[in-house]
Amino acid sequence: MIWRLAASAILTLALAGCGPAQPEAPSPQAGSTSHLSTAALRLKATPSPTLAAVKKRGYVACGVHPGLPGFAYPDVRRVWRGFDVDVCRAVAAATLGDAGKVRFLPVGARDRFSALQRGQIDVLSRNTSWSFTRDTGLGLDFPAVTYFDGQGFLAPRALGLSSAAELSGARICVQAGTASEGNLADWFGTRGLRYKRVVAASEADARRLYESEACDVFAADVSALAATRTLLSRPNEHVILPDVISREPLGPVVRQNDPAWTDIVRWSVYVMVLGEELGLRSKTVGQARDTTTDPETRRLLGLDGDYGALLGLPRDWAFQVVRQVGAYDEVFGRNVGPGSALKLDRGLNALWSAPKPGLMYAPPLR
Repeated sequence: MIWRLAASAILTLALAGCGPAQPEAPSPQAGSTSHLSTAALRLKATPSPTLAAVKKRGYVACGVHPGLPGFAYPDVRRVWRGFDVDVCRAVAAATLGDAGKVRFLPVGARDRFSALQRGQIDVLSRNTSWSFTRDTGLGLDFPAVTYFDGQGFLAPRALGLSSAAELSGARICVQAGTASEGNLADWFGTRGLRYKRVVAASEADARRLYESEACDVFAADVSALAATRTLLSRPNEHVILPDVISREPLGPVVRQNDPAWTDIVRWSVYVMVLGEELGLRSKTVGQARDTTTDPETRRLLGLDGDYGALLGLPRDWAFQVVRQVGAYDEVFGRNVGPGSALKLDRGLNALWSAPKPGLMYAPPLR
């Protein structure tokens, strides 16, 4: 009896195996975008209240430094220029298709975060360091790092200083409401060195105190010191000491209650970084869109797959960023690099794949 049951079971399984075969999923062909359409069925854009407000009013409200050469300053025609300014223009190009649709609000160091919290601005792009307490305690998010910096010291060349270790007993100008105050205390305290802190209300006040010799050196981020030096009456008589005493990852800031807007700002930055890596330029990206066969370039420019839809943006959002604002190296070069008054090296801000590798890196677009 047991043998018959076993034989019956085997026969049933065999007959089931002879039934109509289930159709196999077609294999995607080379160059096919079927995997993107499948992903699109699984993925869904999250609505952004900030994006809706930006579209309704017709411009991005951006908080910037009142006047820091290379990063944010109004030129002689009162047109805002600078590295941080271009970050906001990239967001406007992505969201509204027009990099010019930005209104800039100058904000001081002490009120920059409250302006964002109160909704006066959509994004803060003001040489602001990403730190633990700012990220977790203010209801704010840092979407991406746009500039890897660190705190240093500006000193008169006449002092003959070669290292910050020689600053024991020095009077040091520092701006109130910045991370620089705490960095000074940490660095000098751990080395048992004395110093006198001379606190200024603004960067401009700190510069005036330094130039009037009310302090011996000026402490701030190295990029800010390079900008400050260009404003001194005799720039060549001042040097930035080689010591960098902190890590200062600078970047835009947004409110934490709109993660979709955080993604939009993050990827507006990453588009510029990917643009450099893929060899795109503002003047030639139109031609590249017509001729490129590179898969990631085609995705970035909206030729294969509609990645903009996942951000609630047009298909050509990334193309507009590169065309109207430029790739990262273009933005860096004209504002703070060799082609600018600051003449800063790429350093840590070089691409990860550069001959002298840096830290600049964007996630893959796929």
